[in-house]
Amino acid sequence: MKSNIPRVIDIIPSNGGSNAAETVVLDYDDRFRRRIVLRAESGVEFLLEMAEPRLLLDGDLLQLDNGTVVAVKAATERLAEITCDTPHALVRVAWHLGNRHLPTQLLEGGLRIRADHVIIDMVEKLGAEVSLIEAPFQPEGGAYGHGQVHSHDHHHGHHTHHQADAENATKCGAAS
Repeated sequence: MKSNIPRVIDIIPSNGGSNAAETVVLDYDDRFRRRIVLRAESGVEFLLEMAEPRLLLDGDLLQLDNGTVVAVKAATERLAEITCDTPHALVRVAWHLGNRHLPTQLLEGGLRIRADHVIIDMVEKLGAEVSLIEAPFQPEGGAYGHGQVHSHDHHHGHHTHHQADAENATKCGAAS
């Protein structure tokens, strides 16, 4: 069965410029998919279909088979911004988040995670301060090789995958 829906044929990493005719606004989950029908802000639908999931970053461009270029925009999400009084306390919180395989965005002097009352309660008990905010979510990728890092949400029973950041791992000597 052949569909007339345009398909993504190339993903062009963000370079700050854009010649996009369309924009698609996606939350973190929808920016990390293998196969999904997406709808641009104008209502135009198109198919993203890849062999493996890939994280689309804010500003990436999607080249469609009909010649259209679509810009990816990260949607605003409800997040918890975590800060601590000392670097040691922040590292301790980061360790606990990593131990739970939670997608975490690293900031200068803080962390961001998706707002989850169970995790917020845990980090507050560890001495962290938490502010609920609305912002795009750009968590770190995994550290080992190309592909995915598995993320297990122990509190809600679902399983998601996150793209590895092999280049950074190699720079830090973590990958071989």
